[in-house]
Amino acid sequence: MLIIEFRAKTKNGIIQIPAEFMGKVAEDVQVILIAQSEKIKQLDIIDELMANPLKVEGFKPVTRDEAHAR
Repeated sequence: MLIIEFRAKTKNGIIQIPAEFMGKVAEDVQVILIAQSEKIKQLDIIDELMANPLKVEGFKPVTRDEAHAR
């Protein structure tokens, strides 16, 4: 077993192995990820409305059939 430690930034969920280690690792690797900080998820407007729906007097949601009839 070869153990290599390095720091890297992720880009679109991908961790790039530094060039100096590329020839030393096989296709199959075991990864242990230690993040320096946790990314805080920001709620978008849909998440916010799903968590706290607006209450509108007299509102009646359409049925599935009514929605598809449009």
